[in-house]
Amino acid sequence: MLRRGLALGGGLIVLIVIVLGVKGCLDARANAALSNYSRDVTQIVEETEQTSKSFFGKLADPGGLSVTEFVAEVNADRSAMDNYASRVEGLSAPGPMGRAQGALELVYELRSSAMSAIADKTNTALGEAGAAKATAGIAKQMEKLLAADVVYANVVRPEIDGVLADNGIEGHDVPKSVYLPEGTKWLEESAVAAALGSVSGSSAGEENVSGIHGLGLAGTSVDGTELAEGAPVTVSSEETPEVEIAVQNQGESTENGIGVTVTVNGGSPLSSTIDSIEPGAIETVTIPLTPAPSGEATLEVEVETVPGEQLSENNKASYTVVFG
Repeated sequence: MLRRGLALGGGLIVLIVIVLGVKGCLDARANAALSNYSRDVTQIVEETEQTSKSFFGKLADPGGLSVTEFVAEVNADRSAMDNYASRVEGLSAPGPMGRAQGALELVYELRSSAMSAIADKTNTALGEAGAAKATAGIAKQMEKLLAADVVYANVVRPEIDGVLADNGIEGHDVPKSVYLPEGTKWLEESAVAAALGSVSGSSAGEENVSGIHGLGLAGTSVDGTELAEGAPVTVSSEETPEVEIAVQNQGESTENGIGVTVTVNGGSPLSSTIDSIEPGAIETVTIPLTPAPSGEATLEVEVETVPGEQLSENNKASYTVVFG
């Protein structure tokens, strides 16, 4: 019995040692996977920073680049960002990094789509026809780049570093990733237009930022009923209601490609575009409200600013409408 007891005890000890050994191996493998994931993310982030410096460096100072050369280099930056997005999608994220991986994919989807749109609009923005609309579009994409930076700083980086810390892994924290330069001026259309205007051979910026530029809402109505801020109105409509928005060019130059949006109760914007407005003229755009709202609703109308516009408070208004 004693020998049997000793044999059984010895067997249990061996079993415990084996289990602990297997667990140690699994833990080591899991930690290695987490460290490798962090290393791969760090590499992509560091390469992204170089692309950011390349793009915004040439935007701030294009040097002697011609229009053709500038467009080619912006397209190269776009291709680099597409490559980073593909690499991020291909990362093998360990289980605990699932949330971080999803947010990281969103960051690079935003960056890639923004750079693609910027590259597509750059050639037009450097010319004459449609330059104002293209320049405004580029400035809008800067907001998307900013959004990507915010998601990385507030979700991706804290999540990855938190998982590493929870598993006792040191020295593998991922770096910051700010694609849009901090304290940036690039959210302003006038800054984008001025920068593009300095590209050798470009006609951008001359039409867009010289003189006085400005737009303003000249009136808003729904199915012929005039709206006024702070004064709710009732509109009866059996079909899809339509918002008529009058926009006045209060500047000295013809403005092209003016975007106008309407949101209902903070939902997705409904948009349309006015092709052009001569100085002092008023043009009207009609936007159907689909799906048709019912009951009391808040309509927010906004006219996009144009390059060089200094005052934009009169570009937007909010109305209360009761749909019967």
